[in-house]
Amino acid sequence: MTRKVYMNGSFVDEQDAKVSIYDSSLMFGDMVFEMTRSFNGEQFKLREHIKRLLTGIKIFRIPLEETEDSIYEKCLLTIDQNKGEFKDDDEHRLMIDVSRGLLDIYKGVDGLHKEANLIIADFPLRWTVKSMGILFDQGINAFISSQRAIPARYLDPKIKNRSRVFYLMANIEAAQVRYPNTWALMLDDDGYITEGTGDNFFIIKDGVVITPEGRNILRGISRDYVIYELCKELKLECVQKNIEPYDVYNADEAFMTGTPFCMLPVTSLNELQIGSGERGPIFNLILKKWSENIGLDIESQIKSWDEGNNDKNIGTSPYQFSKK
Repeated sequence: MTRKVYMNGSFVDEQDAKVSIYDSSLMFGDMVFEMTRSFNGEQFKLREHIKRLLTGIKIFRIPLEETEDSIYEKCLLTIDQNKGEFKDDDEHRLMIDVSRGLLDIYKGVDGLHKEANLIIADFPLRWTVKSMGILFDQGINAFISSQRAIPARYLDPKIKNRSRVFYLMANIEAAQVRYPNTWALMLDDDGYITEGTGDNFFIIKDGVVITPEGRNILRGISRDYVIYELCKELKLECVQKNIEPYDVYNADEAFMTGTPFCMLPVTSLNELQIGSGERGPIFNLILKKWSENIGLDIESQIKSWDEGNNDKNIGTSPYQFSKK
C-alpha cells in the first residue's frame, strides 16, 4: 500500500506524482498552494483555505476550471483514498498545489501534461509538528532576520504562492543562531514586524491582543480564527496595528499562529525575555478555547507525537539547516 495523490483528474502513487521540468512553477515559482490540517480526522476551515487558493488563482490568472465545490470534493476524495495509510492517532495534512503548467515554448514536447496542474497530497500532520511539543513549555525565541519581508507593492504576500526564497533566507539565517528554539521573524521596509516564515505573530499588552496589520503579510487562516472568532468568544479586545520590536520587548506575552500547530508561545525576542519569559495566561485562555471548540486537546496531541524524540532544539520549524 502507498499513499495516493490526486493529480489532474486521477490518483497516482505518491512517488509518481511529478511535474515537468518545463512547468512554470519550476521556472518562476509560479504556483499557488494551501496546506490544511484535520482535528479528529475532520478538516478544519477547508473551505476558507480553498477560497484563498481560488483568489490566488484568479490574481495569477492561472487557467484552471475548478470551483470551490469541485476542489472541496477532490480534497475529500483524496482523504478517502488514503485512510488506510494513516495511524489511528494521525491527522490529515492536505497540500493543494496549483501551477500554470508548461510554458508555451515547451508545449511541443511529447508525453507531457501541458495545461494547469491541480495536485492534492495527503500526508500525516505529525511530519510537520513532530518535535514542536517542547515549544509549548519552552517557548520560541523569535529572531529578527536581516532578510526583510517583501512589500505587497512588489509581490503581494496575501497570495499564498511558492515564490518564497525570502522566507528560506530568513530561516537559514535563524538557523545560525546558537540559542534554543529560534524561529525567524521579519520586518517590513519601515521596520515594523510583519510575520514569521509561515506563521503570524501576536503580542499581548495590558490584556489587549495585538497583531500586525494585514498589509505586508499572509493573512493566515489561523490568524483570522484567533482575531474574528476566538477573541470575540472570549470577549478579548484584538487590535491590528503596526508593531515595532520595542513593542515586543515591552509586551506581557507573545505567540505565533499557524495551521499545523495552531498556537505556540513566544517567550523571547533576540534572546531577550518577553514578559515573565514563560507562556502567559491569555495564551492559555485562547488555546484552551480553541481546543474546546474542536473537541481535542491540541497541546497534548502534538506532545504525544514527540514521544521518543531526542531532538531538544528544533531550530527553524520545521526546517533544519546546518550551523557553522
